[in-house]
Amino acid sequence: MTEQPTDSTAPAAPVAQTRTGPGPDAVTLRPRVIRWTAWLSAAGVMVFFFIAAYFMPAEDTGVIFQPADQVAMMVIGAFVAGGLLLMARPRVRADSHGIEVRNVITARWYDWADVHGVSFPDGAASARLELPDDEYQSVLAVQAVDRGLAVRHVRTLRTLHRAAVLGE
Repeated sequence: MTEQPTDSTAPAAPVAQTRTGPGPDAVTLRPRVIRWTAWLSAAGVMVFFFIAAYFMPAEDTGVIFQPADQVAMMVIGAFVAGGLLLMARPRVRADSHGIEVRNVITARWYDWADVHGVSFPDGAASARLELPDDEYQSVLAVQAVDRGLAVRHVRTLRTLHRAAVLGE
């Protein structure tokens, strides 16, 4: 077995780049009603838990609450409010190469070549991407409660998909 000499001056072979996210020209779509609802609900929960912690009885009523119990109530309220704020997280970023769908917890990138279409079935709460093998990905950033905004978002996504697939 002989060793091949390495030439450090030789140009490196080009590396095929795969996109893992949208470019700087991406369109960003977010729901409107669910974001407002999530923020207002989280604020209401925090106010409720702060008031409950403040008015915890300091006198002996069979159970003696300590300041640590009041702090624990506020921390519990913060966790509940944080859970509600997860509903404000959905977002879609799409460009001519593909679409990034970020729902409540996860985010996924799809090349437009892997997407068969963008649909909004009758009675559905949100739009979805039609994928190969009869699978689909819910797009929580496009919600039915947003009405006209949802229609504009779906049209935008369909236009980007059509342009990418048909080369328009």
